Amino acid sequence: MSAIRVVSAVAAAALVAAVTACTGSTTTVLEKTGASGAAQPAGNASAPARPSPAGPVVTITPGSGAAGADPSKGITVTAAGGTLKSVAVRTSGDPVTGTYSAGRASWHSTWALNVSQSYTVTATAVSSGKGTSGGVTTTQTATFRTLTPAATFATQIFEGYGQSYGVGMPIILTFSAPVQDKAAVERSIELRTSKPVTGSWYWDGNQSLDFRPRDYWPAHTTVSFTGHFDGVESAPGVYGHHTLTQRFSIGDSVIAVASTKTHKTQIYVNGKLKYDWDISSGKPGDDTPNGSYLTIEKANPVRMVGPGYDLLVPWSVRFTFSGDYYHDAFWSVGEQGFENVSHGCVNLAPANAETYYNLAVPGDPITVGGSPRPGVWDNGWTEWFLTWQQYLKGSATGQAVVAGPSGSVFVSPATLPADRAKAPLQTSRPGNATA
Repeated sequence: MSAIRVVSAVAAAALVAAVTACTGSTTTVLEKTGASGAAQPAGNASAPARPSPAGPVVTITPGSGAAGADPSKGITVTAAGGTLKSVAVRTSGDPVTGTYSAGRASWHSTWALNVSQSYTVTATAVSSGKGTSGGVTTTQTATFRTLTPAATFATQIFEGYGQSYGVGMPIILTFSAPVQDKAAVERSIELRTSKPVTGSWYWDGNQSLDFRPRDYWPAHTTVSFTGHFDGVESAPGVYGHHTLTQRFSIGDSVIAVASTKTHKTQIYVNGKLKYDWDISSGKPGDDTPNGSYLTIEKANPVRMVGPGYDLLVPWSVRFTFSGDYYHDAFWSVGEQGFENVSHGCVNLAPANAETYYNLAVPGDPITVGGSPRPGVWDNGWTEWFLTWQQYLKGSATGQAVVAGPSGSVFVSPATLPADRAKAPLQTSRPGNATA
């Protein structure tokens, strides 16, 4: 080979290397330079300069230009040959948060994305290079839009903003359409509680979802609920289209325990026995049903109509949908403490009924025992008919929820301390054996 050919080949190689270093859509930090600004060889002064090392490959999913991305899949960012330094998402919809994998090789958004929304994702990764300047960095950007669903679902929560409830109160959600992917819906819910709470979700059919603590709520707990339902696919082609938030509180612990055999009810306030009253419950054939109920509503008075009576009854606190109450029964004071003469309600003396009425809020526990008649599932808020283990089986994830001031996480029930809850009183549920 002549000297002219050797020079030409070297020049051509240098030209190719220069073109390669100047092309590409990512931002790359090139090799370290010396004081003169010229690239410094790794060996002695006569060694040829080395080409710039390649940066990590950053992949963003959905990719740039996607027009109908599935919001339920969220955003995934990976860095091949490096670690992620930062991921930023810009949108006019709900703010997007996410978590890095161990080693920061990937990042995924925490919740589903909003439907019919545009997103711009910017991710920066660094290679594992050495030296005072660190590795080579790569920045990638993707802009895409999520799909507009043909069908959507909406969700309602029973609890009212700023309202106070009893220590047994479940969080009650109702969905406008049947839910098939129940686990996805459960995982889209975030709870924040001012005091630590352990509980579980429970599906009562395909359109009703309840949360109940393992034990009762701690008194004076503030609860913040966020349902990140926007973008969740609850059934094939059916997506949520709104984020549901609510904030409420748990008040004093007010727990009533009644025995149809002893004709007594005890009222415990914040863990201490406050009142011990005589009662009269349902007479034979109209027996007050056993069960671990919750107060539903109250009114003063309530019109009660039945065979042979039509009365306005003062100081009435309801605990079944079929019409069982704790209420004033001035007409049965002589039998209270001795005999059951009511049509199924728990009769109290007027002053006692007024006292309980003034204490009661929705969700206060009422436990009835000693009756030959079992309670019926869903005749009232009957979540406490079930033991903790039975309640856990109603969750599509099979996991418990541990909540606190910083949010909630799903955990294996096997990792929880031993269950302290007592077994419920005998109740019956359609299609199931007696609990």
